[in-house]
Amino acid sequence: MSQNLEPGTAIPDFQLPDENGDLHRLSDLQGDNLMVLHLSRGEHCPRERQFHRELLGFHEWCAVAYTELVSILPNSLHDVSRLKISTGAAWTFLSDGELELQRHFDINEYTDTHHDYAAVPHTLILSPGLVVEQVYVGYWFWGRPTSHQLWQDLGDVLSRTKADFDPTTPAARAAWDMPEPVALASPAAMG
Repeated sequence: MSQNLEPGTAIPDFQLPDENGDLHRLSDLQGDNLMVLHLSRGEHCPRERQFHRELLGFHEWCAVAYTELVSILPNSLHDVSRLKISTGAAWTFLSDGELELQRHFDINEYTDTHHDYAAVPHTLILSPGLVVEQVYVGYWFWGRPTSHQLWQDLGDVLSRTKADFDPTTPAARAAWDMPEPVALASPAAMG
């Protein structure tokens, strides 16, 4: 059973390399945005390739929706690059080649006797601060979320976390109409 993935808890700010070996912190990739984090089974899996192809259109939506998409694979940099290239993906792919993340979440796919590094795939919806909002377990392909399920989940999170999700409410309008704080000029600019 996976661990440390309960809704409402923050996941660790893992620092992992991309296919070029450049290190990235999850919090830096997320910034103030929502994040869809896919913990992949591994490059060897045809279901992973198909799922990543399905995410291509979703990634286009992310670009206009203040949402980051990241895939983490339990593979070497070379294999991470192979999956990214073979699916035509343009979002960030990271390598958990040391299986640090896999061990932390206890998602080793013990039923795969041919690939001892394989992970039970999980797709996480994270609000700012790497806080878990929703978890999909994709051991079976139908357990993975569709683009439309992700859209619904992300909309639900934003409606709870953004005061201006509906800008027609009186509270949102009042916040908009508040005067901006006046910046004080520095002494050097005044003299």
